[in-house]
Amino acid sequence: MNTLKRREILTRLRDNNPHPETELNFSSPFELLVAVTLSAQATDVSVNKATDKLFPVANTPEAIYALGVDGLKTYIKTIGLYNSKAENVNKACKMLIDLHNSEVPENREALVALPGVGRKTANVVLNTAFGWPTIAVDTHIFRVSNRTKLAMGKNVDDVEQKLLKVVPAEFKVDVHHWLILHGRYTCIARKPRCGSCLIEDLCEFKDKTEH
Repeated sequence: MNTLKRREILTRLRDNNPHPETELNFSSPFELLVAVTLSAQATDVSVNKATDKLFPVANTPEAIYALGVDGLKTYIKTIGLYNSKAENVNKACKMLIDLHNSEVPENREALVALPGVGRKTANVVLNTAFGWPTIAVDTHIFRVSNRTKLAMGKNVDDVEQKLLKVVPAEFKVDVHHWLILHGRYTCIARKPRCGSCLIEDLCEFKDKTEH
């Protein structure tokens, strides 16, 4: 895909949604960190249902750590992999208390050192909480990037590095939100809704649908 076409795709996505936001509910960097950690292999909707009950009760490292693993599980048991997630969040809270003054560090290495936090989660937190131009590649972004040929790669790390290389600076802060939402609602996995896609004429996907 050439540079002009890539810029036009990003411009249309921006014009359609100038101020994109995550669909996870949060009101602090710590709440975002917990929500993103819980969202692995789960929907944002299911995470929000759990955190809407959890955060009014406990939304600091001290408060969630005080719940204990079993206490936390009672709030997140509707989310997939809740046992291991409760263990990881509990341990992460202890590390935030002991090592970071109970604050979420604005540092990738410190974030990925937390239990349950990988590169993708760290990228989301750095981008959404702190405004870094990071690009967190999930299954939606991987699919959209490869289908459209915006940034092709064999795995999420390849696509992330390609996007970081080809996406102009003015789009970098918001591009992962645009691509996630596009993949979630238009360029869906089984049958993309090409007929209602605002970048359909620019997309280089060969098996386009009419609907």
